[in-house]
Amino acid sequence: MKRLGRASHSALITTLVLAGVGSLFAALSNSEAQTTPAQAPAPFNRPNPYARKPVDPALAEQGKSLYSVRCAFCHGSDARGGESGPNLLRSETVLTDQSGELIGPIILHGRPQQGMPAFDLSEVQISQIAAFLHSIPVSGNERGRNAPIKIPLGDAVAGEKAFAEKCASCHSPTGNLKGIGQKITDPRALQQSWLMPGMRGGAPSVVAPAKRVTVSTTGGKVNGKLLRIDDFIVSLKTDDGEVRTFERTGNVPKVEVLDPLDGHIRLLPTYTDQSIHDITAYLVTIK
Repeated sequence: MKRLGRASHSALITTLVLAGVGSLFAALSNSEAQTTPAQAPAPFNRPNPYARKPVDPALAEQGKSLYSVRCAFCHGSDARGGESGPNLLRSETVLTDQSGELIGPIILHGRPQQGMPAFDLSEVQISQIAAFLHSIPVSGNERGRNAPIKIPLGDAVAGEKAFAEKCASCHSPTGNLKGIGQKITDPRALQQSWLMPGMRGGAPSVVAPAKRVTVSTTGGKVNGKLLRIDDFIVSLKTDDGEVRTFERTGNVPKVEVLDPLDGHIRLLPTYTDQSIHDITAYLVTIK
């Protein structure tokens, strides 16, 4: 083998080194090209399904007054549910409604199976209630809970006439309602209490009367306070304190349930906002 001179030897080493470095850079470049991920797509901004909708504050305030009369005794003054009505702020119908187009049919036709009566409200009134519901933020500090609803009082004279027409068959200002205006001094609590006794928003001292039941057996009829009823049994407490339970098979034995609030429920759709305020104004005068 031909020996190389010192200069040639150094030049050869330099060439090999440079070639190796070039190969290394090429390898690194290829590796980087293979491992660098493609540009990440822009994040998908999913709309918050529980976000409140922008509404006209004046419209919402009008709806707040309507809601307090028509809805609060079941759904709660903050729309988060009451004794018998569900939470409206988490309702899919309310969440997807824009200005009352989905809420309206339910208000107008009710849901009899769930115990909700129908209300004869105008399109404007429905949009006002919808605006109030959409204005309540889904948080622990919602407006409905922090700002008490003010109940405007109506005409006591007109309220006395409305009371005689709607309520006098079951209630008397000198009987079971004697002194109610003195016992319940908050007009809002008073109004909620006579509309639907025992429901959320009413006076704590007003307890909804218990349901009663009559069970007809081959041995006769048994009456008492309803404790439990389902497809299999019915339990009641008789007036002398005895607890009785009967097994049920279809319609045997015959069971008749009397809800003392049925009359209140049937009357709800017949009131106007003015008549409700008038009756409240009259009840305030019963000391």
